[in-house]
Amino acid sequence: MIQVYMADTAICWLRNDLRFHDNETLVSALEAHARVLLVYTLDLRLFERLPNLSFRKTGVHRAAFLLECLEDLRQRARSKGGEVAVVPTSAPAAALKKLAEEIGAKTIYAQAEIASEETTDEAAVAAAMAESGGELKLTYGKSLYHREDVPFEALETPEPFRNFRKQVEKLPVRSMVEEPTRLTGPENFTYPPTPSLADLGFKEEGSPAYPGGETAGLKRLAYYLEETHLVMKYRSTRNRSLGPDYSTKFSPYLAIGALSPRMVYHRIKDYQQQTGKRYVGNNILFEMRWRDYFLFLGVKHGDGIFRPGGLKNRPHDWSTNESLFERWCLGQTGLPFVDAHMRELAATGFMSNRGRVNCSSFLTRDYEIDWRWGAAWFENKLIDYEVCANWFNWHTQALEIYYTSPPWQGLKYDKKGEYVKTWLPELADLPAPLVHAPWKMEEEGMLDGLEFDLDQDYYRPGISNSKWDWAWTRLKTGDASSPKRRKKKS
Repeated sequence: MIQVYMADTAICWLRNDLRFHDNETLVSALEAHARVLLVYTLDLRLFERLPNLSFRKTGVHRAAFLLECLEDLRQRARSKGGEVAVVPTSAPAAALKKLAEEIGAKTIYAQAEIASEETTDEAAVAAAMAESGGELKLTYGKSLYHREDVPFEALETPEPFRNFRKQVEKLPVRSMVEEPTRLTGPENFTYPPTPSLADLGFKEEGSPAYPGGETAGLKRLAYYLEETHLVMKYRSTRNRSLGPDYSTKFSPYLAIGALSPRMVYHRIKDYQQQTGKRYVGNNILFEMRWRDYFLFLGVKHGDGIFRPGGLKNRPHDWSTNESLFERWCLGQTGLPFVDAHMRELAATGFMSNRGRVNCSSFLTRDYEIDWRWGAAWFENKLIDYEVCANWFNWHTQALEIYYTSPPWQGLKYDKKGEYVKTWLPELADLPAPLVHAPWKMEEEGMLDGLEFDLDQDYYRPGISNSKWDWAWTRLKTGDASSPKRRKKKS
């Protein structure tokens, strides 16, 4: 039986804004309506197998992280007298229209997204609501800088990044909207339970590297700033890969909206004022401007980012060698610095920025495999997946930027071999830093006397690169200093 509710009821369609602090969409709905139904449409299309690939769009660790975020959101809603309806569906527009008719809501509030899959859903919801005289109201909350506050239209976003940065870095960042203390939803509404991983078709358990949810995001922010002062060391540790504290680990929470970018900005500014350290944390804010840059580019270029040749349609005959791609996915390339990162990704759903650079460079420059396969694999795995950040970073590494040599990068950032030996225990007895090139060790007889067989215990690269040979000379001396670049003649 359909319940009839008071007319002053609205729906807040939660998407990648799974938080109560600084949630402009939610506050807008609560200010305008006496009752607000909080809804998250759990899109079942995200768990389908990708065309022409052997894996799903969303993997188990990313799915587990999402479910943890949703459960935390529900717990926080209950503490405020409310609740969240988690609705599994492959048709968000139809599901939301049905809910709106059930509770008599004429308005749906939502945070605007950027990429075509999400904006297509927005258009469908707007059309469905319009059929019954209703509407969809969108707000902007994904970026640090509000679209209305920058001195350019999103479709005219300046490029490259330095031009974007110069125009935004001195702009004020909006204050946060106040977190609601009380929620009032429609009466007698039956809220379905949060689905499980099994409900989504997963047979295995997901163990994401970091716990999901707004509670965990806020806890991590406090830990990294006031509790441990790790922010003081960020500049010197951010290129490492081992352990939880070499970087902020804010990215999973920012990506899913469990942590507001404005919250991070203002907390860092408060920290600077309280400690008298004016520049501490500025490197983090620099990275957040990079994040904004990719978000704005997503608006500007649309689906151009998904072309094989990227935004500039660069001609390239990409390989579709499934065997090599599988070796890369499984961490069996024979390059320890690549393999260790890929195995960490598979086991936890997370990988350092240094690892992402090297793994994407290897796949696209050494294997010459279609970069979009790699981007899709990261989309499946990463708990901090965000469409613009992921696809623009892959685009940059595959089509725009220099090659990175895994043995050289291993020497530079993991000289003692601690990271690779953590994720590749089969290499535990190999000496560092030579561990970053075991096939070269074999060539020079350095494996003699060690209980290690390259073919039985590990893998051979199967391909070659002269830059690895150059790195080998450095590995033997342990010289991790950067090579001097020749000055161009004027």
